[in-house]
Amino acid sequence: MQNEEFFLNKCIEIARLGIGNVSPNPMVGSVIVYKGEVIGEGYHEKYGSHHAEVNAINSVEDKSLLSKSTLYVNLEPCSHFGKTPPCSDFIIKHKIPKVVIGCMDTYSEVDGTGIKKMRNAGIDVKIGIIEKESKDLNKRFFTFHEKKRPYIILKWAESKDGFIAPKNQTEPFWMTSSKSKILAHKWRSEEDSILVGRITAEKDNPSLTVREVSGENPIRLVIDKDLKLSKNINLFNSESETIIFNKIKSDNTSENKYIKINFKNLINNILIELYKQKIQSVIIEGGTKTLQSFIDENTWDESRIFTTNIKLKNGVKSPSIKGGKSSKTQINTDLLKIILND
Repeated sequence: MQNEEFFLNKCIEIARLGIGNVSPNPMVGSVIVYKGEVIGEGYHEKYGSHHAEVNAINSVEDKSLLSKSTLYVNLEPCSHFGKTPPCSDFIIKHKIPKVVIGCMDTYSEVDGTGIKKMRNAGIDVKIGIIEKESKDLNKRFFTFHEKKRPYIILKWAESKDGFIAPKNQTEPFWMTSSKSKILAHKWRSEEDSILVGRITAEKDNPSLTVREVSGENPIRLVIDKDLKLSKNINLFNSESETIIFNKIKSDNTSENKYIKINFKNLINNILIELYKQKIQSVIIEGGTKTLQSFIDENTWDESRIFTTNIKLKNGVKSPSIKGGKSSKTQINTDLLKIILND
């Protein structure tokens, strides 16, 4: 017979299917087990739609078995009315006698109230099974609500001899393999937003979309202090919304949003605005200056660095970073190093 860890790991596995589609909600999966067999499962598929527990309960063909089953879910069921009714009420309504939860939901509208409501209804609630894995799945959600800022991913590619771009670059330059490019676009599809500085926008003229994979384009963010960027660059096309951080004006157009900020303590002020916009995650794909500014402020959670076989011999030096736990993976001719800021 499978144990509780097995079924909660299954919850996490199916919860991941919602990445890129459920923000600002967390990724949640749920399975319902009767006599050691899964009789129902579901995950939160899209923001505004049914939550995982509701989908799992609705998938059970013989509803009479619910009163003799255990519901597993990687995150505490909600107890408040949002886009949908409380999941804890739905569980109580169907008389499910036992609920096993991966971790608590620290969002202020929940924060233990779902557990309390179910226990008060006589449900046997067990919590904290594979807690670390459950929290890691929703690191963006927890960072946003606990630190009041988005989860920050730094990403760049560098040459074998430590340069991020050629000297006096005048046109777009790509160092990594096509497989690494596809992976980078997949990452974009998983996050709420992507940020670059003005110089990167000018020299690379990036679209910052997910054209190499299927998925939603992230919100594009650009730092353009004096609004010097040409309106004809790709960042201002209609493929996705663009937010322009500047010192001159706040204004909305059909696709773009201008946000005026104080450039003293720039990084913190950007993060305050992203929190206001309910943006839970951001990939920084700017040049060395933009990336290094986040590193120097120690305001980042994860870095993803591709090192290629190309040698430039001269150019713009890569950012300098130190962190905690790291891992390395070979992607075709590129070496991908991921560093966590523990």
